[in-house]
Amino acid sequence: MFDELLDLWHGSRLMLIPIIGLVIFIVLYDEKKPVVSVESETKQVEKPTTTVKSSTRALDEKPPMPVDFTTAAKPKRVPKTFGKGPKKLSVSLSSQVYVFYSTLTGSTERYARQLFEYLSTKLKKEPILLNVDYIDDLDEYFVNSKAGSVYCFIVPSYETESPLDYFLDTIKETYNDFRIDSRPLSKICFSVFGVGDKESWPEKFCYQAKEVDRGMAKLGARRLNPLGNGCVKTDFETNIMEWREHFVDALEDGVVPEADDICSDDEDEEEDSKDGIVDVEDMGKIIGSSKPKRKSAKDIMEADSCSAKEMVAKDSPTYKALTKQGYTIVGSHSGVKICRWTKSALRGRGSCYKFAFYGIKSHLCMETTPSLSCSNKCVFCWRHGTNPVGTTWRWQVDPPKEIIDGALAGHYQKIKQLRGVPGVSAERFAEAFRVKHCALSLVGEPIFYPHINEFVGMLHEKRISSFLVCNAQHPKELAAMNQVTQLYVSIDAATKESLKAVDRPLNRDFWERLQECLAILREKRNQRTVFRLTLVKGFNAEEVENYAKMVAKAMPCFIEVKGMTYCGTSKGNPLTMKNVPYYHEVLDFVEQLNEAVANEGLEYGIAAEHAHSCCVLIAQKRFYIDGEWHTHINYDKFFDMLEAGVEFGPEDYTAATPSWAQYGSEEAGFNPADVRHRRGKVVEV
Repeated sequence: MFDELLDLWHGSRLMLIPIIGLVIFIVLYDEKKPVVSVESETKQVEKPTTTVKSSTRALDEKPPMPVDFTTAAKPKRVPKTFGKGPKKLSVSLSSQVYVFYSTLTGSTERYARQLFEYLSTKLKKEPILLNVDYIDDLDEYFVNSKAGSVYCFIVPSYETESPLDYFLDTIKETYNDFRIDSRPLSKICFSVFGVGDKESWPEKFCYQAKEVDRGMAKLGARRLNPLGNGCVKTDFETNIMEWREHFVDALEDGVVPEADDICSDDEDEEEDSKDGIVDVEDMGKIIGSSKPKRKSAKDIMEADSCSAKEMVAKDSPTYKALTKQGYTIVGSHSGVKICRWTKSALRGRGSCYKFAFYGIKSHLCMETTPSLSCSNKCVFCWRHGTNPVGTTWRWQVDPPKEIIDGALAGHYQKIKQLRGVPGVSAERFAEAFRVKHCALSLVGEPIFYPHINEFVGMLHEKRISSFLVCNAQHPKELAAMNQVTQLYVSIDAATKESLKAVDRPLNRDFWERLQECLAILREKRNQRTVFRLTLVKGFNAEEVENYAKMVAKAMPCFIEVKGMTYCGTSKGNPLTMKNVPYYHEVLDFVEQLNEAVANEGLEYGIAAEHAHSCCVLIAQKRFYIDGEWHTHINYDKFFDMLEAGVEFGPEDYTAATPSWAQYGSEEAGFNPADVRHRRGKVVEV
């Protein structure tokens, strides 16, 4: 009998053991479940206990999972609960109303101004009109907002990259930032109206307006008026008139009730989860269906290329704006443009300061960038905010060879257009088709391009020198940068406050990033490194001692000090001609800086100048050899050593600075072989 039972156990144990374990689990689970009556549950709701309060505070913490407002289908999760603000929020016609808008072509700005004028006649307090693309500090309005404010958004939707994308990213980052309160906008109200084209883009009609609406709700703001929208080809005027009337009526009503803790896009998830218990038989199917299928590398690359946007699409307003300014757009995110000094050099009227300082003839130089996007919105930028912005690369990526070939082709095409310009030298015109230098300083942030090292390497293979400029906002990319002919870091202010005012950086930790870049620059002593200071009168032309401390931290080979160039007016640019320093003011600043650097125990001296560019060069004393400055570059020697693979430093490929370029010379940096020309007449020297 015992042997028969033993044989039966051995034959059935594989099936019996899981069943026994499951029965034990169910019994233990049922014993732990509390039995709560409806009556006691009701009393708990009416009279909360200490336990309930502590639970609410625990749920008030943000989950680590990132939130994507654009995703329609989301994984099931416990709805996020927040610490509640006031049950009701009072508003009135006396409330401060802010009208926010974003625009590329100007259409949305026109609609926003019309709304602004309408509200001005209805409200007791003048509304405030703001372009979110040019707000210096978004945290002022979307983290540290004024209680009782009412935000009104007029939002377009773009198929291509636009500054509005940065605003949406900021809202998402604010929501996911554990350092910021879960509901920073719980004491304000908002309403959104979307502008779109339903006939041309039915699937993405007003999709970015919907993102703004969801984002504001997730940050705790009260929805004053339902999301409105209008098609510019059909019902726009009718819809916005109705929407704005309801908006004013809502203000007159005076009270905005508290919104549900669960956002509208989470309601479906709650409905799906109401069944609660899942049968054990169904768990295998759920686990099997939840396992992601392994994708090949080809599938991943194709998916990435399909999902990512073009930075500058050919049919976008950004493309039209940049091409109107003279750019040739290369691929989807690069550009090339002829500098005015190239035209000047072709006509024998002089080259830019790079010729005086480093021996770069302007007609042999190509100015380009592999990334039109930038992480700053500098007040002195020549682009007037027409280039894309961003803190991370989120676009399609073009291969470096395609960019270089396209840039050279675009550059040479621009040179050809100068064939018939009066005064162009035939000799220099022929030379211009053999580019020898590449200034990666056109616009944007070249170091932002994911394949920047390969890009520079291909330039060097063609024996084209590389002059790379970065804005000290990408320390990881700067640290990973390989050998370049000359590496620039723009230092536009000496304090955190002034840097924020001048560069208007997008990164919240912009000052820490700059400090990290200074430390990295010090480590790159095997390269020629340069500080570039653009002086803006009234913004950053003081605090010389702080600049000297930054020099002591980074120890650059050279310091370029240049007065800003006035590039016209724009609604997002506060500068006027009063902010442009005179050359004598630049000289005064340079002399003060040189003295302050000496007080730090550093050996620098004023080496060269180019008065026409309002630019002066300070150099380390190690470039003062045998009684004369050696700031120029021996380019052939640089490439010979690079190709040989030997170790070399900045002193190994220097060349003497010509007498006409040295500081204090009579020519003040103008090559006597060229002919001065100013406002239509030759200047006698």
